[in-house]
Amino acid sequence: MITEKMTSNQRKQIVRFVEDGIDAMNLQKDGAQRLIENGGEFQTELKKLVERFSITNQYADEEVESSYGYLSGYKPKGITEQTNRLRELFPGIGYANEKLAEAGLPENTEGWFAIPRWDKVAPTYNEAVQKVFDLIKQTRNGAFYNYREGQLGPNQLRQSTKQVAMFQKLGDEQKDQDILVVPAQFGIRHRGRSVRRAREVMNANECGLGAFAIGIMLLTHPERLKHYDDLWIDCAGDEFAPSAGSGFSESPYFKFDDGEVRFGTSDVDDASVRYGSASVCLPQD
Repeated sequence: MITEKMTSNQRKQIVRFVEDGIDAMNLQKDGAQRLIENGGEFQTELKKLVERFSITNQYADEEVESSYGYLSGYKPKGITEQTNRLRELFPGIGYANEKLAEAGLPENTEGWFAIPRWDKVAPTYNEAVQKVFDLIKQTRNGAFYNYREGQLGPNQLRQSTKQVAMFQKLGDEQKDQDILVVPAQFGIRHRGRSVRRAREVMNANECGLGAFAIGIMLLTHPERLKHYDDLWIDCAGDEFAPSAGSGFSESPYFKFDDGEVRFGTSDVDDASVRYGSASVCLPQD
């Protein structure tokens, strides 16, 4: 579920805190001018301070320091290159509103990604995920392994309610387009966090991506996972039940090991230096 924005009264109170703090500092004219001249850095530090006091402490112990990143040299590709590749992989799929990618990126994102509506790929989300997996295996000359082969039915793999709502919003805004243009990041923002910790700190306009979306992103950006020491990717937008009828206590992941991409699942409370949750981050209204 997408959480509610702060109220106008809450905003007024926060602004008042800042104003009172500035008044209490008794800044002189020269000091105030230096602050203005360093406004960009000041805003960055203020943002860090706000995040420190506003982010929930729930599951805060499920974070570890991580230096893993995009070792293989991945960079987001242009949206036209991505959509052209998708039409090669999915014959008959339509187009995207590529002009959206001309806008500035929302905060906490690293690129615009082309992601088809899953229902343009297959009748069900689970079948669409399997089709993407088949293509990853095909395009990597067989170098793909699924630890959960035969366990991708709707009684074991499902989207989170927040991801469903997020893509419904994107779909409504980009109506009549088969391919959605999505502002996202590929895992580095949440590296070292367990899936449930990453979900906890995501703001109202951010949502973890699932196996379908991330699989698509790997098809258009195969260089994202090509080395054992690339940051591996948690799929925080999906939920997985280890056995049919059990609780959805796990989430999927993609990793690179022994020369191949591998898909599996793990407990949502696992925090590892090797993993980071990919996410979509929409602009603040």
